Amino acid sequence: MLYMAKGKYQTRIAESQADIEATQQLRYRAFGLSHQSGIDCDAFDEHCHHFLIEDRKSGALVCCFRIMHLNGGAEIGQSYSAQYYELSSLNDFTGSLVELGRFCIDPQVKDPDILRVAWGAITKYVDEEGVDLLFGCTSFQGTDASTYYDAFAVLRDKHMAPKRWMPRVKAPKVFKYANRLRRKPNMKNAMQHMPPLLKTYLMMGGWVSDHAVVDNHMNTLHVFTGVEINAIPPARKRLLRALTG
Repeated sequence: MLYMAKGKYQTRIAESQADIEATQQLRYRAFGLSHQSGIDCDAFDEHCHHFLIEDRKSGALVCCFRIMHLNGGAEIGQSYSAQYYELSSLNDFTGSLVELGRFCIDPQVKDPDILRVAWGAITKYVDEEGVDLLFGCTSFQGTDASTYYDAFAVLRDKHMAPKRWMPRVKAPKVFKYANRLRRKPNMKNAMQHMPPLLKTYLMMGGWVSDHAVVDNHMNTLHVFTGVEINAIPPARKRLLRALTG
């Protein structure tokens, strides 16, 4: 189903198993996985809406992500993120929650407009569905935390989750950067190593967990990330909504 079109790209919601398999194949390539199946899939796929961003001329799939809609904090345990983070602090969140996951862009396609189109589609969904909290796991490539010390120090100093929503440790292997790092960050290095998706979250007023999960299966470090929609600065909301037109 065509969801929106902007510039060179169109966004569709998967309607068939073939659509879903196309996203799983892109995920496999984008995440650099090495198992023999050639696809990245898990049990959460069947519970999500899958978004495909395609080149309007060639039809090539250039980006994908999935969305799981929860009706309130009491359902947070059903999320992908709940495998890795103890999220009972969010049980009493009374609004509508959406988990954004498996976001990836074809590594062979270098076009900043793709990320803008993706955020346009996400913004449209959030507005239409009355979402109150957008959350997910935001990944740093690789599992060597030292590569990202400056980025983690910025997260520690400026972007910690409110105490009432703070995720607690659940995964067997984590890097507790909020406690372990004592360095003053080099801002240039921090921004160079901050994942683009996370940068966008943070510009919207997003917050993160105080630790990163070491995910050897996906070869990533990831932090739980949340954005309370009502807390997004008005100027940023206007910019995001401009991407939907």
